[in-house]
This record gives sequence, C-alpha cells and structure tokens, in this order.
Amino acid sequence: MSVKEKFQKFLEERLPVQAFKDLSSHKMVPEHKQAFWYYFGGITLFFFIILVFTGMVLLFQYQPGLESSHASVLRIVTKVDFGWLIRSIHSWGANLMLAAAFIHMFSVYFMKAYQKPRELTWLTGLGLLGLGMGLGFTGYSLVWDDMAFFATKIGIDMMEGIPGGEYIADIIRGGPEMGGLTIQRMFALHVVILPWIFIGLLGAHLFFLQIHGNKIPEGIEKSGEYRKVPFFPNFIFSDLYVWLICLNLLAVLAAMYPWHIGAEADPLAPSPKGIKPEWYFMAMFQLLKLMPAHVAGMSGELFGNMLFGAAAMFWAAVPVWNPAGTVGRRAKLATYVGLLGLMFIIGFTIWGYTAHPV
Repeated sequence: MSVKEKFQKFLEERLPVQAFKDLSSHKMVPEHKQAFWYYFGGITLFFFIILVFTGMVLLFQYQPGLESSHASVLRIVTKVDFGWLIRSIHSWGANLMLAAAFIHMFSVYFMKAYQKPRELTWLTGLGLLGLGMGLGFTGYSLVWDDMAFFATKIGIDMMEGIPGGEYIADIIRGGPEMGGLTIQRMFALHVVILPWIFIGLLGAHLFFLQIHGNKIPEGIEKSGEYRKVPFFPNFIFSDLYVWLICLNLLAVLAAMYPWHIGAEADPLAPSPKGIKPEWYFMAMFQLLKLMPAHVAGMSGELFGNMLFGAAAMFWAAVPVWNPAGTVGRRAKLATYVGLLGLMFIIGFTIWGYTAHPV
C-alpha cells in the first residue's frame, strides 16, 4: 500500500470522508449566461478570509489606546517589515469585500433568489452585509487619525438620530465624548464581538445555501437554456480561479496604492476639509444632509433615519410582498424597487462625494 493510500485509509477510518464525497458528487450548480453573478458570494467570502488572516497579523503589533492607537499604526506602516503592505491588504480587502457583498445582494435580488424556500438565505445574507458594514466602521476608527476620528464622530452622531440611538451612542463612545474608552470598545467590537457573530451567521448562510442551492433566473429556467455541473470539481475550481484573480487585484491595489494614514486625531481641532464617512455610508449621509431642520413635527435627522430604516425593512421583507409565483404588475414592481434602490445608492454616493470633495 502506497503512502497516499495509507493516508486515505487513515482519514476514512476517522472522518466521514465518504459522506463528504457523496455530498460533493451529488451537489450540482446551474451554469448559464448569468451564472457569473454566482461568484460574488464566494468573492465576498474570499475577502473575509483575507481580513481574518491579515487582522490576526496586525493584532501582533496594534496597541489600542488614546496615546498608542495612532502611534502603533504609524509604527506598523513605517517600522515593521512589510507592515504597510499587510495594513493596505487589510484595508483594501475590507472595501472590496463590502463592494462584492453589495453586488451579490443586488444580483440575488434581481434573480429573485429571496423567494420560497430561500427566505432565510436572503435574511442571513442581509445580516452579513450589515455586520460587514459594522466591521468596516469599527475598524476604520481604530487608526485614530484626524479623518478617522471625525468620520467616526459623524457616524455616531448619525446613530443618535434614531429612536434610542443616544443610549447606543453613549455605550459605543464610553460616555458623552469620544476618547480612550471609544477606542477600547471599537476594538472589542471589531476583533471579538462582531467577527464571532459574523462567523456564526456565515455558517447559517452557507448551510441554507447548501440545502437550497443556487437560484436559476425565471426566464432562463423556462427556456431551458442551462445545464448543471458538479460543485466539485467543476464549480469549485472555477471559484478558486476567480479567487486567484481577486488576490491579484488585491495585491496590485495594496502595493500600488498603500492605504493612507493622516495626522493623529485632535478632538479640539476643527474637522478637516472634506470630512465624510466611508463610501458605504455615503448615500445615507447625503440623504440626511438634504433633510430640513424639522419635518412633520420631528427633527429632520430623525425623520431621515426613520425613512432609511423603513426602506431597509421594506427591502428585507421582499419575500413577503413579492412571494414565489407572483406575476404581472406586482412582479414588475419588485424589479422597479430594486432598480430604484440601486440608483439611490449609486446616485447619492456620487452626489455625496461631489458635494463633499476631499
């Protein structure tokens, strides 16, 4: 018996290898002209894995604290061997992960992959997007440079505009003002609390995906212009090929455009020119900027936050108001809502960057 055969026998006697083989051989993935969109879920997962490993490396050097946060990041990018590259990979990876997650969400929406029996897959996916934005927000603040400080302050101030948000804001800040406790709590959220919730929800999301598989667009399914290929090795090898392309893209961006670090935050100084939140909060930020001081007897900020919250709940509830089998005007309405949401995010994000240039 060869070494390879001995190793296979060793695994088969101790692990359910055959069960995994049977599962992978029976799982099929539809292949058609729109199958490209399936890869964005895997791309999001790939960037999250990159974030986990680069985050662990950065943990060996980062020191949270009012006097140490900015200094430790500065030391990472200037003194530690390849520290600048690891930090750039981590920062670029976070932004690319969220970009891929948004693309994945809209592709799922327009394929109507939220309909029965995939409602839980849809809801867990939205939860992962929300947690990803939370990870981005908390991670951005840990640099504690001038832009990060005031952008974090804007984000927390926006949070205060929702009912009960002032209590959440006080908990995150560690009091009425941002300081050392803010860094400590952002650090705890970023490296412990949110990642563990994310991993648990990710496991549930992947479990539901394995059960129900990938949705075939209705038009393609009716026409029969598709075929099914085995998940292993066909689709998984294609997925790995896409991951390799993403790795190259990430490496080029991190090496050619290292992530910037500004001067250490000074809470007493005026906010820098062009201060704004990260791009994935820009649409909401710009919407709130357009609100008048008072609307319908309440503050404009509160009204804007309630409007945004209602829209998010309506979006999440699409499996309810556009269930499987819906045709005609109601089905078209769901498409129009998706296009409106997409145009809002793109349009208001561009508008926000135009109105608040760096």
